[in-house]
Amino acid sequence: QVQLVESGGGLVQPGGSLRLSCTASRFRISTYAMNWYRQVSGKERELVARISDRGGNTRYADSVKGRFTISRDNGNNMVYLQMNSLTPEDTALYYCNLEARDYWGQGTQVTVSA
Repeated sequence: QVQLVESGGGLVQPGGSLRLSCTASRFRISTYAMNWYRQVSGKERELVARISDRGGNTRYADSVKGRFTISRDNGNNMVYLQMNSLTPEDTALYYCNLEARDYWGQGTQVTVSA
């Protein structure tokens, strides 16, 4: 069974940074575009960032442009989300997604609070 596994979430103060990681077990993600989504309880899941299969194209939600950076290391089967200048509004459960196969991770919680 294919699994996407996220890590790197936690509690951080406003203005701080976190780096989320995502990897897949028993599956190579190198030929697929990958997404990071986030969801706040009671709200719809929001697409945060997207990266093409080779990493040459990226796209971001307006709310995170200039603060978040998505990247990937296909050799190590990893996707990352570098999050800087975090605000309380970034608090959410963050998910890694492989859209073409509708694979999702279990999510990693990011909490931004003083």
